[in-house]
Amino acid sequence: MKKKLEIKYKPKNCSNYIATIVIGKRYEQIWTKFAYPSWKLYCKKNSIGLIIIKDYLIDKENLYWKKATWQKYLVGDYFLKNFKFIKNVCLVDADILINPFSPNIFKKHNTKKIATTSTRFNMPYPWLGTQKRISFYRKKFYKKTYPLDSSILFTTRQVYKYHNFKVQKDEACAGLIMFNVKKHSQLMKSWFFKYSKNVKSITDNGDNTHFSYHVQKSKIVQWLDYRFQAIWSYEISAKYPFLYEKKNNKKSLIINCIEASLMNNYFLHFAGSWFDSSMYKYKKIFLSKKILKLAKELSIYESKKVIGKSYNKTIKPK
Repeated sequence: MKKKLEIKYKPKNCSNYIATIVIGKRYEQIWTKFAYPSWKLYCKKNSIGLIIIKDYLIDKENLYWKKATWQKYLVGDYFLKNFKFIKNVCLVDADILINPFSPNIFKKHNTKKIATTSTRFNMPYPWLGTQKRISFYRKKFYKKTYPLDSSILFTTRQVYKYHNFKVQKDEACAGLIMFNVKKHSQLMKSWFFKYSKNVKSITDNGDNTHFSYHVQKSKIVQWLDYRFQAIWSYEISAKYPFLYEKKNNKKSLIINCIEASLMNNYFLHFAGSWFDSSMYKYKKIFLSKKILKLAKELSIYESKKVIGKSYNKTIKPK
């Protein structure tokens, strides 16, 4: 029988765990090669456990079996039955890189709530303008037939109406979900079993809109800082649009831009299936001694209290 999961890091007396789903040898190899190194540093720095889910938590023959992304709603129940020492879980998509010097995400968690991030509000970019830029650059540089008016421009009302849901105020990104195992596992499990394997969604039968709807309807959502799940497609369209051009697709330039984004954020999500979503697949991003030293020094400085000293003159470069 295939091993369901693997504990990659288990600090002593730890009850907070980051978990991700990497079903299939190929996906596990990609995560291990490109994402795991930064996750490991972050977990060690903050004494957080790390687990990978390596197989489906429900049989494929089951009428409610669904694609891998849906398995996250069964993780809490599985932990509740098999790993009593785990109290809080942060489920993170495997295509996310982490700045190791980011704040401990569990210290930001209200354990009465299910925490996630918004894809509409509390962002450094205007949502509609960002989506329009993404559409424009995809058409200009990736695919000439890409429509400039498509479902990625859906309002929240359109998104929920498309799925026959009651309209909610916001839209979550299910790439990061943090919850208390005892309080929320059964609720999340119930969301999973509301839909058969034939579930349809705007995201190729994915779970995002369903999660966004249920977590808000249940009135237990906690909105985290955007920096805990910065979206690379937003970052590249706003700050690094030159990377869309093939002539600029040089390894060193891509890495520099990703590292610059990670210096300003905590977790960076390469969601989607477009070419820019694979840009994180280079070894040792944010792992050189130089960048780690810089990130550490910045995090120390940012945590210091400042009063704003006056030097009675303008400070200028020589």
